[in-house]
Amino acid sequence: MNIKKIFVIGAGAMGAGIAQTGITKGFDVVLNDIDMAFVERAKANMEKTFTKNVEKGKMTEEDKAAALGRLTLTTDYALAADCDLVVEAIFENYDAKQNIFKALEEIVREDCILATNTSSLSVTRIGSVLKNPARFIGLHFFNPVPVMKLLEIVVGLRTSDELVETAKEIGIALGKTPVVAKDNPGFIVNRCLVPYVNEGINILAEGVACPEDIDTGLKLGANHPMGPLELGDLIGLDIIL
Repeated sequence: MNIKKIFVIGAGAMGAGIAQTGITKGFDVVLNDIDMAFVERAKANMEKTFTKNVEKGKMTEEDKAAALGRLTLTTDYALAADCDLVVEAIFENYDAKQNIFKALEEIVREDCILATNTSSLSVTRIGSVLKNPARFIGLHFFNPVPVMKLLEIVVGLRTSDELVETAKEIGIALGKTPVVAKDNPGFIVNRCLVPYVNEGINILAEGVACPEDIDTGLKLGANHPMGPLELGDLIGLDIIL
């Protein structure tokens, strides 16, 4: 693996979390969004997090300064030209994601890896617009990215075997435990979680129990950190649907 510089598209919770994880682990990261206010807000939140980590003794002031020094903010795709990996982390919409990758394929190097953080859309379909879909893969991080240890590597129909192995190495370098799934609805985790959320909704719809008791039951009875309704609200009911 020779991944040193990452271009992250989308400065929301997921993109900012991926960027923060990258700079913490020693990668140079370019964080991109359509408005500088979005990326500047993401950087400000990182600074607050790092300051708290310094106060708790989890990192030094030198570590904080070095990490932030590895972060570049931009609204321009042109800065992806010298990056080794692109991770798209925008909202879940095929057209929007495909348009991004069609534009980026004309800018990045031929050996640059293109990846989507989608949690609910087909990796194969997103990558189908590329001239070389063999270099396209799903890198599904979990929220909050700096805390959650899992990285779901989603293999599209035309993703190369070599890229899968490189993706595992990237995950480990970012401090994650990688698991590999073929491209299918829900991949691994959401294929299990969405029925869990839906069944909580069914229990509520049938009047079996109130929302608070449904969530409490699963948290205390199954040792889940969140009940199904609370989890559904966190993920977003539009995404669940």
